[in-house]
Amino acid sequence: MTGTSVSSGAKEVYLTGTGLYTPPNSISNEELVESFNQFVDLHNAEHADAIAAGDMPALAHSSAEFIEKASGIRSRFVVNKEGILDPHRMTPNISERPNDEPSVMCEMALIAAREALKTAGLEPEDLDAVICAASNMQRAYPAMAVEIQSALGSGGFAFDMNVACSSATFGLQQARDAIRSGSARHVLVVNPEICTGHLNFRDRDSHFIFGDVCTAMILSDQPGPSESNFRVLDSRLQTMFSNNIRNNFGFLNRGDETGVGKADKLFVQEGRKVFKEVCPAVAAQINDQLASLDIASGDLKRLWLHQANLNMNVLIAKRVLGRDATTDEAPVILDEYANTSSAGSVIAFHKHHDDFDVGELGVLSSFGAGYSIGSVVLQRC
Repeated sequence: MTGTSVSSGAKEVYLTGTGLYTPPNSISNEELVESFNQFVDLHNAEHADAIAAGDMPALAHSSAEFIEKASGIRSRFVVNKEGILDPHRMTPNISERPNDEPSVMCEMALIAAREALKTAGLEPEDLDAVICAASNMQRAYPAMAVEIQSALGSGGFAFDMNVACSSATFGLQQARDAIRSGSARHVLVVNPEICTGHLNFRDRDSHFIFGDVCTAMILSDQPGPSESNFRVLDSRLQTMFSNNIRNNFGFLNRGDETGVGKADKLFVQEGRKVFKEVCPAVAAQINDQLASLDIASGDLKRLWLHQANLNMNVLIAKRVLGRDATTDEAPVILDEYANTSSAGSVIAFHKHHDDFDVGELGVLSSFGAGYSIGSVVLQRC
């Protein structure tokens, strides 16, 4: 296990703008279940003899009620709807583009980035760095961040990073560190998440989990013109190795043809183990962080938590606040967006921060595969 905290030093860092790109296509639980159950019926009919002989288990139907009870999710936004809902395909249909055209992830990132820049009162050329932090990159290289940097017309440097669902908070700390060290004044952290591309829509236990989206944050060495600037009081990161959330897809897959098509080349998890191990670790990190800053949990106005599972957020918020949190104190967006990996807590912040008065405090936190945990204490200024 490793942990870092960066709270000392004279130079202040501010979160001056956020942006959000939401795909135009939405899939309800009912639509997703109808497609999944059609696939189940086709599969069971095709393998009826093997199932009857006991050589293969029959697949079970899913239901909208099961999904909402298990996760709190009611719908999700997706880059492509038709491919996912086709029971013969069940994966998004996203065509490759020529190399001289903007990639899909770049296109999403530009929309979110421009909104964040506008709120922060900056132009692309004001940026000194671009960090593309996401759970999966469209390609290995050139870096997505460099493509986004070029398409925006910004200067400085750019790089990709992947810490799964914690990528945004880990990216935020890298931006903060760059500003505090003097290597940058304005940094864009962008989180394009096409999670449906690595989701197994044929797996009953996880076919409903993810959606697609892109968020963006601007970190600066001075407040921007917006009436809702936030000072980054502290950022803390922690990692603990675990196989309970895993995706084995990678460039070495082609070196072992026997592994092609295995389910673990997509997202897989041991959900119950994740719940039992991650929730207390997240709450403990936030509580320790607040104690180190001499901040009482009762002084927090809001927790912008990673939007993976409603039951996880309810438990974490209760362990931090010492009581059940209201939806105002721990807002939920996963009912509409589902799990959007690193972008979830940023969406919650983006949609639920305008009511802060000067001096009020909140914690933005994400957690996921690794395990990885990131928590950021923010104060309206």
